[in-house]
Amino acid sequence: MVAGDYAELKRRVRDAGLLELEPWWYTASLAVDVVLLAAALLCLVRFRQPWVQALDAVALGLISGQIGFQFHDAGHHQMFRKASHNRLVGLVCANAVLGFSFGLWMDEHTRHHANPNHTDMDPDLRNAALAYSNEQALARRGPFRWIAKHQACLFVPLASFAAWSMHAQAVGYLVTRRYAGRRMEIGVLLVHVALFAAFLVAVAGPWTALMIVSIQKAVTGLYVASVITPNHMGMLQPDGGDDLDFLRRQVLTSRNVRSNWLTDLLYGSLNLQIEHHLFPRMTRRNLARARPVVRRYCEEIGVPYHEVSIGRAYVELLAFLHAVGAPLRDEAASSPGAASGGAGPRAA
Repeated sequence: MVAGDYAELKRRVRDAGLLELEPWWYTASLAVDVVLLAAALLCLVRFRQPWVQALDAVALGLISGQIGFQFHDAGHHQMFRKASHNRLVGLVCANAVLGFSFGLWMDEHTRHHANPNHTDMDPDLRNAALAYSNEQALARRGPFRWIAKHQACLFVPLASFAAWSMHAQAVGYLVTRRYAGRRMEIGVLLVHVALFAAFLVAVAGPWTALMIVSIQKAVTGLYVASVITPNHMGMLQPDGGDDLDFLRRQVLTSRNVRSNWLTDLLYGSLNLQIEHHLFPRMTRRNLARARPVVRRYCEEIGVPYHEVSIGRAYVELLAFLHAVGAPLRDEAASSPGAASGGAGPRAA
């Protein structure tokens, strides 16, 4: 029944009314984010003490993460029936508010969903910061080789640069690619940079503005990375030899973080990664409702459904990163310099 497994699951989910859009909910959610963003910016205007502005920059980083969930959902057409409305939300949230590229995100994230965790076809498994396999780690050169060797220990500082990496990727994408809407994206992005920089310098001065931006970007990067990295890292990595049907390809490559109202809020419901990958157009609010249906069905057909607590998710994540770097550490330990004690300080 493998060929019909997904069709049966989708029938059950549809019969439960979980594939219906809820534009009213997203309208309210967007309004809340607008109010929070406005309040954080107003706080910068009202309070000039550096410590208050530093705390406000932390809040801006967290709010930016929440706005990132909005353009993620808009890209999946989870919000509104008209595609143009979803694209507008994505462009405003990604380019105008956050300074990222909605076009880049749509390109890479679509390919990720088609082949999640695939060693050759998932763009999320190709970046300079982290190695996702022993082969990738061994192929690194220069400082990136040292980073791969110690990437489990370096995860937090590396994650804090994730927002800057997304800005850099956006610039590279917009400069090198040609696609419909590119000029509009560039224009909106330039407006974002000019207005945000001018606002911060006007209300805080250049040096405090630099402090605010640095804190905001570090918090945004760490927040976003802490949400997305447990989703697939350390799960099955298919390659060209794997012949998985759609349901198994999505379930076996994904990890759920146990759902409750707080984790669903903090993770933008992306902690329900299995359900999201099976039904990428499902409204965020329905993912938790779909979870028992999906889990029960997976048990029926004998497909492992991996769900863990928040703490366990990060233990598994860091253990995976540590294991990927093991060949480089073994290589260093077996080198002639290490054996003779002449390769730097020895471990206590």
